Amino acid sequence: MIAYLQGTVQKKFEKSIILVAGQVGYLVHLAGPVIEKINEKEEIELFIQTKVREDDISLYGFETIEQLELFKAVTNVSGIGPKIGLEILSADPAKIKSAIAGKDVAYLSKIPGIGKKTAERLIVELKNKVDWDIIENLHTEEEKDLNNDIITALSGLGYQRYEINRVLKKMPENITEVEEAITYFLRNV
Repeated sequence: MIAYLQGTVQKKFEKSIILVAGQVGYLVHLAGPVIEKINEKEEIELFIQTKVREDDISLYGFETIEQLELFKAVTNVSGIGPKIGLEILSADPAKIKSAIAGKDVAYLSKIPGIGKKTAERLIVELKNKVDWDIIENLHTEEEKDLNNDIITALSGLGYQRYEINRVLKKMPENITEVEEAITYFLRNV
């Protein structure tokens, strides 16, 4: 089973990429926010969930272990497959957390592929199973903007995406400026 891939993005599609790792091209499906940040010919690393069915083997990629764990939890809910799981991961985590805590079936039903009954099952099964504080912190707008600015600046200096991500994952939360982040990166690369 494939659990991790590091390689070059050969081709980018609407909801997936071809990732070349070890001279083999893997088709990896991604959530919307992840795919938006990726560029062709870029070096990246992904944590992988391999789904095997009778007629298909599919790979689903995530930037962090936390995203992978959320995907596993969501796709263990009856009626939610990998494609709907990626749609859930594409939504705003704070709103998903709030909807589950507040039993907001109407909001969850707006996610493509989720009806009323599936939304109710999602609430019941995930309410106490997922550490939503970790998940919510994955996609805050300020963090996205800061990370994008950092990635752009460091890419311009010639660093590869996987190098940047590896150091940024360890970056202290009190760093809120691009300049501080670049200094931290250069000290820890």
